[in-house]
Order: sequence, then C-alpha cells, then structure tokens
Amino acid sequence: MTELLLFGTFFILVLLNVPIAFAIGVSGLIILYMDRGFDALELIPSNMYASISSFTLLAIPFFVLAGVIMEHAGISRRLIDFANVCVSHRKNGIAIVTIMTALFFAAISGSGPATVAAIGGILIPALVKNGYPKRTAAGLVASSGSIGIVIPPSIAFIVFAVIASEMVPITISRMFIAGIIPGLLLGLAFLVTCFILMRKKDAAKQEVAAGADSENGDVRAGKPSFKEVIKASYSAIWGLLIPVIILGGIYGGIFTPTEAAVVAVFYALFVGLFIYKELNLKSLPKIFIDAGIQTAVIMIIVGAASFLSYIITTQGMARTISEAVLGMTDSKVLILLMVVVILLIVGAFIDAISAFYLFVPIFMPIMMEINVDPTTFGVVMTVSLAIGLFTPPVGLNLYVASGISGLSLKQLTAGTVPFLIASIAVLILLTFIPALSNWLPDVLNM
Repeated sequence: MTELLLFGTFFILVLLNVPIAFAIGVSGLIILYMDRGFDALELIPSNMYASISSFTLLAIPFFVLAGVIMEHAGISRRLIDFANVCVSHRKNGIAIVTIMTALFFAAISGSGPATVAAIGGILIPALVKNGYPKRTAAGLVASSGSIGIVIPPSIAFIVFAVIASEMVPITISRMFIAGIIPGLLLGLAFLVTCFILMRKKDAAKQEVAAGADSENGDVRAGKPSFKEVIKASYSAIWGLLIPVIILGGIYGGIFTPTEAAVVAVFYALFVGLFIYKELNLKSLPKIFIDAGIQTAVIMIIVGAASFLSYIITTQGMARTISEAVLGMTDSKVLILLMVVVILLIVGAFIDAISAFYLFVPIFMPIMMEINVDPTTFGVVMTVSLAIGLFTPPVGLNLYVASGISGLSLKQLTAGTVPFLIASIAVLILLTFIPALSNWLPDVLNM
C-alpha cells in the first residue's frame, strides 16, 4: 500500500500539471510524514543539499553553461553550414544535414531540448523548402534532438552513473563511451525513415538545387566546389573540435568529466570572444542568467528526486517491487520487455533526471538478479527516456519544435510517429544485443 500511495500521489500530481519537483517532493513528504511525523521535515533540506553538492554533479551546470555559450557564439549555425556543404547536394541531403547537425550539437550540449532549439529555427524551414511536409520536418528535428541525451557528453549519463554507482561499479566515462554507437544507430534509423517517407516524392522537388542557406533558408544549386568545402570546414573546425577535446581529455586521463565540463566552458568563451567574435562582454550576463535558470531547474529536480529515491530505498520499496516483479516470471526476455514498456510510459510523463532517481533504485536490483550488464541497462534506460522527449503529453522536444514551427502539438505528434517507430526498433536491438552498448567501452578498456 505504501508503494501505491507514493507512486499514485506522484502521478496524480503530474497529471494535474503540478511542477515535477513539487510533485516529487509532496509525494515523498506524505510517505515520510506517515512514518516519522513532523520529524520528517528535518530530513528534507539535508538530503537535498547532500545530493546536489556532489563534485561529480558539478559537471551538469558547466555543461549547461558551455552549451548556452556555444549557441550564442554561432557554433550551431557554422555546423549546419558545414553539414550543408558536405551532403546537401545528395538526394535527401537536407535530412542528412539535419541528423548530422543534431549529432554534432548533441556532442556539445548534452541536452535534447537545447539541440532542438539550436537547430530547429534554421532546419525546419530548410526541410520544408526541400519538399518535406512541415509536420515531417518538425518531427524529424524534434526526434533528432532526443539524441542529445545519448551522445556524450550526456547529462543523463552523468546522473545515471552517479545513482547506479552506489549499487554497482560503473563510471561516467564508461557510460559516455557506451552511448556513441546507440546514438549513431538512432541517427541512422531516423535517416532511413526519411528515405522511406520520401521515396514516392518527386526527386526533383526534393533536390531543388540541393541545400539551404543557414541564414534565410534559400536553396543553393549544384555540388559545392572544393573552395566552398574548405571554407565551411575552416569555419566549423572550432566547433568540431569540442567533442574531440572533451572526450579525448577524459579518455586520455587528462581530466575528469567534471573538469572536462569546465574546460568546455573556457574553450567556448575563447572561441566566441576571440575566434568568431560573436560574443562580447555585454552579452555575457544574459548568457550566465540563461544558464543559471536552466541549471536551477535541473538541480531543484535533482534535489527533490534524490529525496524520493532516499525514501524508496530506506522504506524497502525497491526490494518489495523487485521481489514482486521476479515473482511474476523468471523469463529474462519478459522482464526486460516489461521494464522497457514501463520506461517508455514513464518517459512520456516525466523528465529523464526524475526517472533515474525514481526507477534506478528499483530496476537495478532486478537487472542484477537476471544478469543484465549495468552498462547495457543504463543505455537502454537512457534511450527509453530519450524517446519520451518527443512523446506526448510531456515531451519537451515537442513543445520546443511546436514553438519554432507553429504547428499544434497534435499535428507535430503525427509527424513524429514514423521516427517513434524507428527509435523503438533501435531500443529493442539495444535491449537484446548487449554488445551494441558494451563493445566500444570494452575495447577501450573503460
């Protein structure tokens, strides 16, 4: 009954549009009050502070700040230009441009909504000009943005590793590497989906002189010259180096993930102020305020969710639920499918960070019992929750793409259905082929 009261209260509050942090906090407080009375109030501030004061979690505000700086520095526009020059002259080239840019920016921001916001205003009009229905164009951008929490550096993987490391030996570095192949698979699945959707379209209409200018969406004819390729590459090289510096530094043992986030901030400031010169001292206060607001939202959720995770653990709920699930069936396949379905449903209602704190303490013991590698589970859980970013009713990417495209949520949701099917197919592969997650980190001895 305690478990039903906790999760029942939580989901009722979520459905009533209560902010997620308050829904988490109130449902947890009710359970703790029933157990300890008013003494429960003393545990809240100490527990929340202990969770957000972790050195490892310092990576989150710095990666957020780095992403905001890079967006204002014009890096996303130059990445789009670079992808445009490389592949936009090919059939369905603008779809390749969209997915390539999403992958590049995902490796910078670590956030799904941030990726959609950075590339959507340029690429949705460009896709429409190249013959894609508007809802398909917006759907592609919204779903491609979900790769942001799978490709490293990923805020989601940071949170997962912090929580899971209390139960199993796992590091942020290993999770970062494990996300590379799944992220690329998602991008490939979205590209194949675009080819299928557009196969009956008139090829000439799609290739209206091949690509879109990143400033105004005007199309450009013909295959780019060598000079254009060199110019676009030179302009984008500073942005392309960011993931190399971050990941190379981490895996080369030069700095930790948290220190890598700080390096990313200073690198982004250097590029914006002295290379591209699109930043100045007057623009910095607005950048810091934007990053501060985003960080505050994330950290409030982390604090509240860790409080609920503490209750789930200390009240023995994780053990009770684990025993109940294992008592239903001993089939590894059925248990995995059950967990994936639950995560897909959960991801449609709450954000990834909250879901990690709520469900990792519950599902990790089950995964250990049926011998599922924690790295595989971390990737499967993250991809499941990434799909939730473009699944109604609470998919954040949908709201960002809706605001950019002017489409209603209903119209946009229809445009994401083919990409939803493709991403679920990838999720099934990741669930039942552990090597897709483990091979690369094992090869690199992470």
